[in-house]
Amino acid sequence: MNLINFHSNDCKNCYKCLRHCNVKAIKILDDKAEIIEDKCIACGHCLVVCPQEARYIKSDMDIVKNLLNSKDKVVATIAPSFAGSFKMDNPYKFVTALKKLGFDAVEETAIGANLITKEYNKFIDENNLENIITTCCPSTNYLIEKYYPSLIKYMMPIVSPMVAHGKMIKKKYGEDVKVVFIGPCISKKYEAIDNSEAIDAVLTFEEVNQWFEHSEISIEDLEASNFDEQSDGEGRSYPIVGSIISQLNINEENSNYNFIKVDGLDKCRELLKELDSGNLNNVCVEINACVGGCIGGPGNPKNQEGLFVRKNKVKKYSSKDVKNIKTQTYEIEGFDLRKKFSSNEVAKPDFSYEQIRNVMSQMGKVEKTDELNCGACGYDTCKEKATAVLAGMSEMTMCVPYMRSKAESMTNIIFEYTPNGIFLIDENLIIKEYNPTAARMFMLKNNAFKEKNVLTLLNDDYIMEAHDKKETIFGKVVKYPQYGLTIRENIIYLEEEKLFMIIMNDISIEEKRKIQFGNMKEETMEAAQKVIEKQMRVAQEIASLLGETTAETKVTLTKLKKLISEEDGDIK
Repeated sequence: MNLINFHSNDCKNCYKCLRHCNVKAIKILDDKAEIIEDKCIACGHCLVVCPQEARYIKSDMDIVKNLLNSKDKVVATIAPSFAGSFKMDNPYKFVTALKKLGFDAVEETAIGANLITKEYNKFIDENNLENIITTCCPSTNYLIEKYYPSLIKYMMPIVSPMVAHGKMIKKKYGEDVKVVFIGPCISKKYEAIDNSEAIDAVLTFEEVNQWFEHSEISIEDLEASNFDEQSDGEGRSYPIVGSIISQLNINEENSNYNFIKVDGLDKCRELLKELDSGNLNNVCVEINACVGGCIGGPGNPKNQEGLFVRKNKVKKYSSKDVKNIKTQTYEIEGFDLRKKFSSNEVAKPDFSYEQIRNVMSQMGKVEKTDELNCGACGYDTCKEKATAVLAGMSEMTMCVPYMRSKAESMTNIIFEYTPNGIFLIDENLIIKEYNPTAARMFMLKNNAFKEKNVLTLLNDDYIMEAHDKKETIFGKVVKYPQYGLTIRENIIYLEEEKLFMIIMNDISIEEKRKIQFGNMKEETMEAAQKVIEKQMRVAQEIASLLGETTAETKVTLTKLKKLISEEDGDIK
């Protein structure tokens, strides 16, 4: 059941989640991140660091609201780190705020923590373990079960304070009561599923804080209220690193154990590796997935105060004198608080040396010096990255140096083989680079003109205009008769780089063709004019001849008409 993941539409392919995932349980394909639940330990750190807030966390909010609207009694069990997670001058105001939301009773999970301390001590007295590992943190429990199953034998087989308190509430109020855990831990959502007989729903502090905002509940404006049941103080300190082992009935002086407290997954894994290898023995370990312990949980409100401020507030709260306040009236006998941890070992990918080297070669990691192991892709080494590609967890394009090298290679190909001449000059008009085409156009040898003033080669008013105005100029035609060139010139100002890029398109042949075409038109027009003039002369000559012939014809016809008229008169 995927309780946490990423919204693919919001994922921006930055790999930050993978870089912060200690067990590399995130698959990134087609530039989208996806949490692989079988590998995940539900620490939630990847969700916290996501800069795009593309995270998805399954919420029990609707379940809780429906419970509150039902006839069932609903009890909230509150993790003691709440005292540092919310901005309030009196932590007991938080109880009032929850009652306003509709909870019938509000109790401290620290009551369960007190019981767990007793169970730990009882188990240690009854067993002679070579090493001891506390089991209050679900994420570190998953870490051992999935990645260090050989160490399960050292885990104290005891449930967490949340589950213990849930069972206590069920016994006190009856099996029909509904229990909602509220705390800073996302992995508690998974733990609750495995312990549904004790916990009915889980909300993070962040979810409850949003609920307060939507309900327009301001904690600071409320009166303080006592818990319906609360701890005697010792259980409240569980969120602070080292507090669990400090309450055990053993210490380094009266036992063979060395006490170790670790927080943060990097340190946890380092410790577990040393235990797994057999290099570390006779230790009693308190292990916390989050830096700072539960105080640093990923389910804290976004507007929370700093880690050390929260720590001081929890310390102050846990040290309060509660002797005159009603505390745990539970019958604590008869609870089954034992838990069986089982191996869920994640299979390690098994690829041949040739397969891995082939992928690395495709990523440009041919020589040992090519393996930068920069970690930008999210994996610590290039070999791990190649293995992830083979396992279908990653893509070669996630290798930043590889993609940069590929981009630079493409850029170099374009720069080397473009038919346009290209010059790069700085703001002092010094030539920083030019390509082979530009060298051929201006008959330059090697890098002879690098670091020289461009005006010694290109006496160009447009270059000076672009330089003086710090602007881009397009489509100017410039002639260099000494090189037999006519150039269409684009001068682009690269403001960030403080460079000018001059792109020259040789239009000399085009210009020659224009001239030739112009000459041809003039010659054609002259020839046409001569033809027209000749035709006019011929027409005029023809017209003159026609005029003389017509006059003679008229004279002759007139004489003939007169003659015919005279003959007709004689006959009459």
